[in-house]
Amino acid sequence: MFEFSLSAQSGRARTGLFLTPHGPVQTPLFMPVGTLGSVKGISPQEIREIGSQIILGNTYHLLLRPGPERVRRLGGLHGFAAYDGPWLTDSGGFQVMSLGHMRRISEEGVVFQSHLNGDLIELSPEKSLGVQEALGADIIMAFDECPPYPADRSYMQDSIERTLRWLERCLRAKTRPDQALFAIAQGGVDLGLRQTSTQATAQFDTPGFAIGGLAVGEPKEGMYPAIELSTRILPEAKPRYLMGVGHPEDLVASVALGVDMFDCVYPTRTGRFGYALVDEGRLNLKLTRHLDDPRPIDPECDCYACRHFSRAYLSHLVRAEEMLASRMLSLHNLRYLHRLMEGARTAIASNCYGEFAKGFAQKRFGNEIPGWFKKALEDGSHWA
Repeated sequence: MFEFSLSAQSGRARTGLFLTPHGPVQTPLFMPVGTLGSVKGISPQEIREIGSQIILGNTYHLLLRPGPERVRRLGGLHGFAAYDGPWLTDSGGFQVMSLGHMRRISEEGVVFQSHLNGDLIELSPEKSLGVQEALGADIIMAFDECPPYPADRSYMQDSIERTLRWLERCLRAKTRPDQALFAIAQGGVDLGLRQTSTQATAQFDTPGFAIGGLAVGEPKEGMYPAIELSTRILPEAKPRYLMGVGHPEDLVASVALGVDMFDCVYPTRTGRFGYALVDEGRLNLKLTRHLDDPRPIDPECDCYACRHFSRAYLSHLVRAEEMLASRMLSLHNLRYLHRLMEGARTAIASNCYGEFAKGFAQKRFGNEIPGWFKKALEDGSHWA
C-alpha cells in the first residue's frame, strides 16, 4: 500500500515516487499547510491546479475543532475537506514547543490549556494516534516533543529519550494499515544528540522518517550540519521529511543533502502580509513603487495571479486590505515553491542538480552566497 522508490540521483539529491492510498507523490516536494483542514484562502481545486501533492493538517488544532469524531463521521479529511488527494497530519508535537507556556509534560503525555477557551486538553501518544486515525490522513506522525532553541543539553537528552519511548507507544497504538506512520528524530543542533536520536529512530524501520526540531530559531550554521548528519544516517530507501521548513533557499540547500519532503506556513503567511516570492527574494507589494507597475509578479510564473494581474493591481489590493490580495499572493507563493521543486526534480533527473542550485543561489544572493549554503552544496555533491 505504501512504497517508496528512487528514480534518479544527482550527488545526494534524489527524486522518488511515494505511493499512498490516495495517489502517488513525486519527491522532492513541498506540502501546503492546512492546519485546520484548509489551506488559508485557497480552494481544493486551486490547490490541485497549482501542483500541490499533499496537504498537511494538524492533530492538536483539529482535536479542538471540529473534533476528530465529527471528521470521521463526515468522511475523514478527504471527504470532510473535499480534497481526495493525499493528506499528512502532524501529531501535535510542535505545539508541545509553541504552546510551552500553556502545557505540562510528563511521561504519560502532555496536558495543554486550550488557546481557544482555556480548557485542559490531554494529548498522549495513544491519544494522538487515535485522533490521527479518526482524521484518516495517508501519512501520520509519531507523537514527539519538539524542544525549543536554545535548550539545556540535559533537557534535550531527557526529551529525545522520552520521544523514543513515545514512538514505541505510537507503534503499539496504531491499528490502521492504510496509514503510514513516520517516526521523528530530534536532537536540535547538538550533533552528538542528533546522531544518537537519529540512529535510534532509524532502527524502528517505519515507512518514512522526519527530521524534527530544526527551523525553530537556530542559526543556519547550526541547522545545516544537523540536516547533513541526519540524511547520512537515515535509510536511503525511505522518504526523509524536514519538518517546518519553507524558505526557498532552505529547500534548495536541503534537497542537495538528500531531503525529500517539506512543509511550512511561510508561503501563505507571507502572502497574507503582502509579500510575493520571486527568485531574488521577497517582493513587498505594500511599497508605493509598485502602484504603477504593469508587470506581473513573475513573468515566468504560470499561476492565476501572474497570468491575470499586474503588480500595480495587486499592490492596490494589498494597500486596500482586500481579501483577494491575500488569496492571490498565497496562491502565487505556493506555486513558486512547487515550481522550484519541479525544477529540482528535472535537474536531478538530468544529473545537474549542482548547476541548478548554483543558478538559484546566483539569483538569490548575487555575489554574496552565504557560507552555509555553499557548504550544503559541497556536502551534497558527494555520495553519502
